Amino acid sequence: MTQNTHDVATSNAFETSTVALRIDGVPVNVSAIHRQGTRPPVVMLHGFGSTKEDYADIALHRGFDARPFLAYDAPGCGRTNCADLSRLSIPFLVETAVAMLEHVGFERFHLVGHSMGGLTSLMLAHAMPERVLSFANIEGNIAPEDCFLSRQIVDYPDDEPERFFDAFIERAHRAPAYASALYAASLRHKVRAEAVGGIFRSMVDLSDHGELMDKFLALPCPTMFMYGSQNASLSYLADIERKGVALAEIPACGHFPMYSNPVLMWQTLERFQTSAESLSAAA
Repeated sequence: MTQNTHDVATSNAFETSTVALRIDGVPVNVSAIHRQGTRPPVVMLHGFGSTKEDYADIALHRGFDARPFLAYDAPGCGRTNCADLSRLSIPFLVETAVAMLEHVGFERFHLVGHSMGGLTSLMLAHAMPERVLSFANIEGNIAPEDCFLSRQIVDYPDDEPERFFDAFIERAHRAPAYASALYAASLRHKVRAEAVGGIFRSMVDLSDHGELMDKFLALPCPTMFMYGSQNASLSYLADIERKGVALAEIPACGHFPMYSNPVLMWQTLERFQTSAESLSAAA
């Protein structure tokens, strides 16, 4: 087989860097991948138990050529080091996102967030709605029922972070969902056990009391909710579609489209962002 080396070299160009930040007084060294370009940029926030590499393939899809992007490991995840893991929460992750946006200089941008990253993205978009061109929410929390992972901190309490995390991994490995065993296999390598409790408690609190649905529906930019076909029973789907949110169901997929059906995920994101730009130009 002959490989088109020009296409690969062109599309796979991105930089990896470590950015030293101080978030609410806590030193954080953020590991990021990013590139510049001539089109409106996209910022992508990964979910709990994942890393920036969930999004690295954007550089290989021709529909995103010349589009700048930023993806990075959240504090406590991947190669990002945080000096005080006990301080982690969704507001802490939002502050990290704001600092990273300032670092790369993206003024207006498309936003993509999966799961924990979807909730972080929602809070970020709510805080700076004038800067977000579009928001693709990939099964990020917008209702209490979305806490099927994070609510385990309440349903299976344990004072020992390592023991809780071990049991969490085992439950994920046994779950009858697409890509769940694959997800579980790398959790120990992608998340520090001491980071889990603060993040999960914050996610549960915001999902139960943070009026997330109201925040999501009030965003002035085009919005999309992407979900796996295995989660098509989410109670709010028909309602948010009636209220203007574009739905994107990914077949043969559970909570992780980037693992189960990545080609369709990227095609759907590209069409959505292109359409959002067309709508903005016509307005």
